[in-house]
Amino acid sequence: MKVTVNGIVTEYAEGAVFEEVAAKHQEEYGNGIALVIANGKIQELQKKIKEDCEVSFLTLKDPIGHRAYIRTAQMMFLKAITDLVGRDSLEKVKVEFAVRNGYYCTVKGDLQVTEELAEAISKRMTELSGQKLPITKKYYPMEKCMRLIRKYGMKDKERLFRYRRSSGVNLYCLDGFYDYYYGYMLPDTGYVKHFQVIAYDEGLMLVMPDEKTPFVLKPFNAQEKLFATMKEAAQWSAHVGIENVGGLNDVICGNHMQEMILLQEAEQERRIGEIAKEVTGRGHVKFVMIAGPSSSGKTSFANRLSIQLRALGKVPHLISLDDYFVNREDTPLDEKGDYNFECLGAIDVELFNRDMLKLLGGEEVELPLFNFKTGRREYNGHRMQLREEDILVIEGIHGLNPKMSYSLPEDSKFKVYISALTSLNIDDHNRIPTTDGRLLRRIVRDARTRGASAKRTIQMWPSVRRGEEENIFPFQEEADMMFNSALIYELAVLKQYAEPLLFGIREGEPEFYEAKRLLRFLNYFLGVDSASIPNNSLCREFVGGSCFKV
Repeated sequence: MKVTVNGIVTEYAEGAVFEEVAAKHQEEYGNGIALVIANGKIQELQKKIKEDCEVSFLTLKDPIGHRAYIRTAQMMFLKAITDLVGRDSLEKVKVEFAVRNGYYCTVKGDLQVTEELAEAISKRMTELSGQKLPITKKYYPMEKCMRLIRKYGMKDKERLFRYRRSSGVNLYCLDGFYDYYYGYMLPDTGYVKHFQVIAYDEGLMLVMPDEKTPFVLKPFNAQEKLFATMKEAAQWSAHVGIENVGGLNDVICGNHMQEMILLQEAEQERRIGEIAKEVTGRGHVKFVMIAGPSSSGKTSFANRLSIQLRALGKVPHLISLDDYFVNREDTPLDEKGDYNFECLGAIDVELFNRDMLKLLGGEEVELPLFNFKTGRREYNGHRMQLREEDILVIEGIHGLNPKMSYSLPEDSKFKVYISALTSLNIDDHNRIPTTDGRLLRRIVRDARTRGASAKRTIQMWPSVRRGEEENIFPFQEEADMMFNSALIYELAVLKQYAEPLLFGIREGEPEFYEAKRLLRFLNYFLGVDSASIPNNSLCREFVGGSCFKV
């Protein structure tokens, strides 16, 4: 077969795999090659070359390559536990959620999680890495696949595959250990060299390199508030019996979705009520600062929190930090020369602090309104003066940044971090990244409210994520309380809105691979009609029909 790389043609013998092509060109790359794109299709390195093709490479620094590294390491982690304690001692090992560069896993069975166990797992994983054991993929007809997963007690996968439309499934095998993975894998264990397993809370934390530095293992940064929020969400999911997609599909097929929607909405309302009580319980609070990443539902949350505050005797007033944008010509530029609306410099911080201090001092202030069409701040007679029962609910991405409200007394502020921290997993070993849920939310909302294509939203997403990493995530632990806006049912609702938009991205466009990945992901879900969702739900901010101005 003739393989073309950067215009240079090389012939490979029948039976050659793409790993041979990658090895020939590895020195040209600063990062390890993880996958190839052959004739426009992503292929694993262990795949045989079956035709003449033009090839490019994806490295561990590419999002897809990094995810392949994480998946492979997780399979090695599960294999190591099985080797150490045996299948009979394990009831279930579950990859629960990610906290920065750590992946929290719980273990149920006849063993105690200790630091010694964590060290033994790390040691066994190091041995597996040194042995460079191949990871093979084999297609199984559904009937045979179901027999195999029943043999190994994989009830979560049995539940998942019950709703699979295809006639078979690809399973991966590592030295006799079988598992299913949603996404690509590396060809052997030798590719995974950087990891650490530590005992954390009631489980184990698998610490991995991040995407920016794939060959550097940074110390695990314990973010206790975020961890506690995600653990609480996982426990609630277990309580209602929906820990994975198969469980959600069971509820849909059992005609219990209406009850589940109401139960989830009640849980969120309870949590919002708790935050409102905490705010009012602190007598000096005049500013509730709400911040969170893109598509976390900040606007709907701010409205619902305001209602709860009003029920407790407060008079809330909503303020958006977007109204304090500097005029368009004064907006900072990013490295590409585009307007950087997400940096702190895009906000008139001095004006915001002057206005808030005047309000705190009892003065009347005329508040600005930013005109996004003209790109200028305007004054339209919106005047305000704070009375004793008044409280400002301020929403914006920089709400938790101390520099945003540097002049305001600390006891006058109550900070809330909000994000969509999904607790739902595909199965026990395939987690759903929280960013996927937010991206799908944004794709649906941008198409509905801004006329933006899914292609454009996906195109902008890396820039949005960089802004979050710089301006939001470093301050999330500063929050007085965290709120998880993820809804256990929402991906089944977003499915029918997002799929037509994603199918609009054509093969050959740079965004096609991400669109295809998201379509494969949504294929696990049965769809749910949005008609039964309450009009004050955070989900309404994205699919439409909200009773709030969003």
